[in-house]
Amino acid sequence: MKILIIGANGTIGKKVSEALSDKHEIIKVGKTSGEIQTDIAEASSIEEMFEKAGKVDAVVCIAGDAKWDKFDKLSEEDFYIGIKSKLMGQVNLVRIGRKYLNPGGSFTLTTGILADHPVDKTTSAAMVNGGIHSFVKAAALELENGHRINAVSADLVEDAKEKYEDYFPGHTPVPMYKVADAYKKSVLGKVNGEIIRILA
Repeated sequence: MKILIIGANGTIGKKVSEALSDKHEIIKVGKTSGEIQTDIAEASSIEEMFEKAGKVDAVVCIAGDAKWDKFDKLSEEDFYIGIKSKLMGQVNLVRIGRKYLNPGGSFTLTTGILADHPVDKTTSAAMVNGGIHSFVKAAALELENGHRINAVSADLVEDAKEKYEDYFPGHTPVPMYKVADAYKKSVLGKVNGEIIRILA
């Protein structure tokens, strides 16, 4: 399979790329790194990425920004960061990417625990994650050519524990192999319209 991974050099992206690279061709994409660069907040940049990559069998997105701050400090523009990047960025990957995805191919989007169990300072990020969950369920009903779509939603991951554990009191970090396996389930399996949740 030819698999396009956006965010391939990130904390999770590295592990997912490694897990899939033994048997499949991986095209690594990043905002400033990788074989191809793209900014998913810009639809034109997504189109350029697909033009460079050509036809693929799977698209995996492990990218997208959202502002973390206290609700009473978040401006309307702060909310638009997550809406334009993590939410519409991933929606546009599917909307635009359909014509570059081979029959029977799949989209795997990324959300996180915040959609179900938000923590302090995550009003915007939680909202965006929840929106992606609803989008995945609805889009799965209408995709054609045998295309599938799922979202992977992990709790705090082991490799990000040091950076984020203060935000997630009492959350047991998820082993990275379980995270990678969830993406493999989406890409290599047959599930469709699923939110693949990963807890420790």
